[in-house]
Amino acid sequence: MDLTPSDEQRLLRESADRFVCETYTADHRRKVANEPLGFSAKIWKQFADLGWLALPIAEAYGGLGGGAIETGILMEAFGRGLVSEPYLSTVVIGASLISECGTEVQKQALLPDIADGSLYLAFAHSERQARYDLADVTTTAKKTPDGWRLDGHKTAVLDGNAAGQIIVSARVNDANGKLCLFLVPQGARGLTLRDFPRLGGGRACNLDLKDVQLPADALLGDGGDALPAIEAVVDRAMTALGAEAVGIMQTLLDQTLEYTKIRKQFGRPLSANQVIRHRLADMAMQCDEARSMALRAALMADAEPVARARVASGAKAKIGKCARFVAEQSVQLHGAMGVTEELDIGSYFKRLLAFDTLFGGSAYHYRRHAALGGRTVQA
Repeated sequence: MDLTPSDEQRLLRESADRFVCETYTADHRRKVANEPLGFSAKIWKQFADLGWLALPIAEAYGGLGGGAIETGILMEAFGRGLVSEPYLSTVVIGASLISECGTEVQKQALLPDIADGSLYLAFAHSERQARYDLADVTTTAKKTPDGWRLDGHKTAVLDGNAAGQIIVSARVNDANGKLCLFLVPQGARGLTLRDFPRLGGGRACNLDLKDVQLPADALLGDGGDALPAIEAVVDRAMTALGAEAVGIMQTLLDQTLEYTKIRKQFGRPLSANQVIRHRLADMAMQCDEARSMALRAALMADAEPVARARVASGAKAKIGKCARFVAEQSVQLHGAMGVTEELDIGSYFKRLLAFDTLFGGSAYHYRRHAALGGRTVQA
């Protein structure tokens, strides 16, 4: 297997690294954290101009036709800069759900708007009782003479406050009880959002849907069961998040290595101590293991469902374990400075903690990986 990046992939990595390095400074992150949306709309427009929003969208709908490898390259660069723009919620998840489930009319109407940066999306699926089980949805959709009525509650909707359209999952209230997706516009009557800041940057919200009336064409697709598509898209989202975590881990390693070279104790740099070198070597190994798992998950993103899901869960579990180790070692080797506002270490640490819980932690995905392989793991 030849894993050498193509010329286009190398150019993408170089341009993304350069843009992130020049734009996402500590001052910029502090400024953006105070924005109502939790990100910069101006920078989002630059993403569109650079073609990043169109990257995974099919060429027929104004996209570039990129795959999971290209998305991973971009997400790794985003991890290095702690990018808070809603790329995951709008492009990786939202655009993929429309591509997987939408009718031709819906694709033609929505995907070009995502590619040019004029439409933000959010995916409202998680519910309090589900505990990461994608099939556990109690929000209901009832057919009405004019369309649909939605009732239920959703938690931790990424970037829901900024979304022009929110893709809401609900079970159709009929004999089949199929899981379907609906496009709910921001500001719909009966829709209540409770916004909050996310750990490590960005914003999310909880949704209450009470007698939300929607037209018939709000149904995404033809009304078939959307669960297989949701599982596929969430697996791709975990793959993208794994690449982002690798970028964060590499930045923590680089900053920690530099700090141990200039910080002196008893007249010697910290890095002159063998035990410190061992810790740095362990951090480097964890970074390389995580990078390998992220690449394997990206390569398997379009595999058959069981193989794809096993690899995605294996990567999420392993990268989560590696990320926690690297983050904790980085804070420890920086001493008390690691948790102050003076350094970025604390911000990267928080983002990695958020990664470990989003879409399920390591323990959950170890069990899912085992179950998909026909084995069981004790909780």
